[in-house]
Amino acid sequence: MDDPRRQGRGRGAPAGQDWSTTSRYLTAPAAAALKSACGVGTPAGQPLTTSTNTACADEILAVYSDGTTTGGKAAFDGHDHRRMEPSYAWAAQVLAGYSAAEVKGFAAKARAENLAAPQGTTQTVGTRRVTGWVRYYDQQRDLIATLRRARFDVYVVSASPQPVVQVWAASLGIHADHVIGIRNKVKAGRFTPHLESCGGADDDSVITYVDGKRCFINQEILGAPPATAFNQQPAPKRQVFSAGDSDTDVTFVGDATALRLVLNRNKTELMCRSYRNSDTKWLVNPMFIEPKAAKASPYPCSTTGYVNGDGSTSPVLDTDGTVIPDQVDTVH
Repeated sequence: MDDPRRQGRGRGAPAGQDWSTTSRYLTAPAAAALKSACGVGTPAGQPLTTSTNTACADEILAVYSDGTTTGGKAAFDGHDHRRMEPSYAWAAQVLAGYSAAEVKGFAAKARAENLAAPQGTTQTVGTRRVTGWVRYYDQQRDLIATLRRARFDVYVVSASPQPVVQVWAASLGIHADHVIGIRNKVKAGRFTPHLESCGGADDDSVITYVDGKRCFINQEILGAPPATAFNQQPAPKRQVFSAGDSDTDVTFVGDATALRLVLNRNKTELMCRSYRNSDTKWLVNPMFIEPKAAKASPYPCSTTGYVNGDGSTSPVLDTDGTVIPDQVDTVH
């Protein structure tokens, strides 16, 4: 694409104009919509002209950001909903053909541009307006610095492409080897659309997402063998502190043995568990910038708050197996 910062990330048109090669979970309607919008005139590996072909940019953004085509059809299916968010994975997979250094270069430029932009700035991708600014939380910087002074070994684990996360983590004093993100497999120094896995699962089937985050933390940081990496480890072999703000974080945050910090972004399962606070180790705090308003209705913990691997929903169970009652949003 002709401007990776704004128009989505990728080396360009996929081989044979076959978008299904970019993800094992991309649906046939999504592959067809991408091919129709982006055309077949761009040779494989050459940049897509998304700055002028707004239909192509719109389709790519819809698949990534909404998980649907611009026509409203599901873009992905067939994945384990507690191990994989295929739209997140796709953001890494369409980087195929680039080197890690090139991706870091894109991320550094985007970081500088968005940090410099005034709060509230938007930018245009295709025909849509999207957020065009970002900030680090000062409190986040302070927390990391405090933990490091206390000799904690601090890691950043994210469901974003690993080179991108490494760029953002660097100014926090977090070295690249203490960052775990979505990891592309590499061939001849270039990313492929295939992803490293965890816990002995097939390639492309697990990323740092919900139970997948636990797996990568257990296996890559805490040294658990792959055969048990998806399981909660014995207390002496788990992290003592975790922090998160999304349902993608709920499993590894819950694994922390001492304290668990949650920033309230109105994410159902995470807030069900943190408000329930059955062992008094959960700490809930509002977002530090533009905090969300109180949720108007209670979190549906007792009915649909838990998303199963097949995408169905069920009650959120506490650590003792009892159903967590619906929780009122009180910290915002």
